[in-house]
Amino acid sequence: QEHYGGLNGLTITWIGDGNNVLHSIMTSAAKLGMHLRIATPRGFEPDLRITKITEQYSKEYGTKLLFTTDPLEAADGANVLVTDTWISMGQEEEKKERLKAFQGYQITMQTAKSAASNWSFLHCLPRKPEEVDDEVFYSPRSLVFQEAENRKWTI
Repeated sequence: QEHYGGLNGLTITWIGDGNNVLHSIMTSAAKLGMHLRIATPRGFEPDLRITKITEQYSKEYGTKLLFTTDPLEAADGANVLVTDTWISMGQEEEKKERLKAFQGYQITMQTAKSAASNWSFLHCLPRKPEEVDDEVFYSPRSLVFQEAENRKWTI
């Protein structure tokens, strides 16, 4: 909101694991007037109960919703590209399997080529290079440090 001046009509794209951070975005995006595009590998989709709620909210608030396994399809037209850790606390023993499953999900400038001309990038940190490359993470498009600073005031 701080960056775009408002949220209504923006398209937010999640590329990564169907985790708790995604669940929070899913349950709030439509209420804020944002379209949501989600790309997760098969087997790493968000919780089905949250998906049903999200579908209901999308219909209720008139927003668009896409679920796909293709990160490039999800990035198409996105104003905001978002990802998070692929290996959450307690999943360390799954690291090898998860890294294999998430091949092709790293956010790069190539991912952003089909995004909106005003695209930006978010990640709630800490970030691993396999999730987003340095070129995107340290680019002027990256709002991760502003995002982290804003979180300070909500804690």
